[in-house]
Amino acid sequence: MNIKQWLQVEYLPIPLIALMVLTRFHHFGDVLHLPDASLAVFFFAGFYRKKALFLFLLVLAGLIDYIAIANGTSSWCVSPAYVFLIPTYAVMWFAGRYCSRFKSLKMADLGMQFGVMALATSAAFAISNGSFYVFSGRYPDLSWGQYFARVAQYYPPYVSSVLLYMALGYGIIKLAKTLPAVAVNHKEV
Repeated sequence: MNIKQWLQVEYLPIPLIALMVLTRFHHFGDVLHLPDASLAVFFFAGFYRKKALFLFLLVLAGLIDYIAIANGTSSWCVSPAYVFLIPTYAVMWFAGRYCSRFKSLKMADLGMQFGVMALATSAAFAISNGSFYVFSGRYPDLSWGQYFARVAQYYPPYVSSVLLYMALGYGIIKLAKTLPAVAVNHKEV
């Protein structure tokens, strides 16, 4: 099976699902845990272009959160704003769909994809954090200025962890695309 076949078959979602399950319990990560890869997972799932996968990942994210909270993780982020994770993840999904049009891994295409990913991640941050501020009921007396000052500390790790996962994902894809050529060259020697 070559890489093109691998990317088109039902096996592609397995690593994405595993990555979400392994990382979703800790949003920013720490010494022992990787940061949450959910946004990157939705981005790469957008390449797959199956709406059922988007819905499955939404349900999986909710289930992981439910299990984590049932086992002692703080439920601080679960509020009426939780429903805004749907458009947050949809932004990433559609960014992945858009970027799937760029088939090569040349620098110009990669630059375009990283730019789209950075914009999508910033939009996802604005949706998820803005909705939490407005609808969670946790900050009734906080001004917008105070909100931006407090939230500014979360933006860099939010975007950088997604871009790191994206770089790793593209690195894996590039490696997988070059392995068949290496194997052919190895057989010729």
